Amino acid sequence: MSKPEKFASSTPKSKLGTLYGISVGTGDPELLTVKGLRLLQEAKIVAFPAGINQKPGIAEQIIAQWLKPEQITIALDFPYTKDEAILQKAWQQAAAKVWSYLNQGIDVAFACEGDVSFYSTFTYLAQTIQQYFDPVSIITVPGICAPTAAASDLQMPLAMGKQRLTILPAIYSWEDLEPVLDSSDVVVLMKVSSVYQQVWQILQQRGLLEVSSVVEKATFRDRKIYTNLKDYPKLQLSYFSILIIQSHTT
Repeated sequence: MSKPEKFASSTPKSKLGTLYGISVGTGDPELLTVKGLRLLQEAKIVAFPAGINQKPGIAEQIIAQWLKPEQITIALDFPYTKDEAILQKAWQQAAAKVWSYLNQGIDVAFACEGDVSFYSTFTYLAQTIQQYFDPVSIITVPGICAPTAAASDLQMPLAMGKQRLTILPAIYSWEDLEPVLDSSDVVVLMKVSSVYQQVWQILQQRGLLEVSSVVEKATFRDRKIYTNLKDYPKLQLSYFSILIIQSHTT
């Protein structure tokens, strides 16, 4: 895929809109910060990742009750794929849509599921805008990410004392799990659904099933929690599922 030329704006940089990356938590609409809610409601344009099969995406569901009727919403398509060419095209198309407003001096708030700095869709969007368009002011608002939300649902500390915590994107790095278990006290596997059975086998071999838990759709009303995974070798999990392993305790 050929790289597009950088687009130069005729609008003075001082008059370009600001891009806000707003962390909206993992599911519960009340897990927004006061700052995040204020900026979200002040923005004329609110963007978020599009859902699948014409259904609202998670970020859209989280913020729906907080938006005002006069606000304009934009669902941006970010496909679930590892194909670099498809992803690059999607980032560029999304960036162009957002830029069309920023270039008019209109602020855009992007609602980010989880935390804006943690394996975030917003990061790629912001980087693409900076790469292909004039640099704009970008302001991010931190929030609650999946590991802390899952720990809260499990009513347990994520890490404490001298415990070493490791977080892995499971879909890309489940093969790295065994050496990580040797060097970490707590291991978190993000988006574990597609490799759950392989991970379960490793945990069984190491006798760690009883100290492992899965939280599916953390903090949502319909979340599901599975503790002591010994009885769950073949869970059919949704994409937003997280597995926490307490391989060593203090």
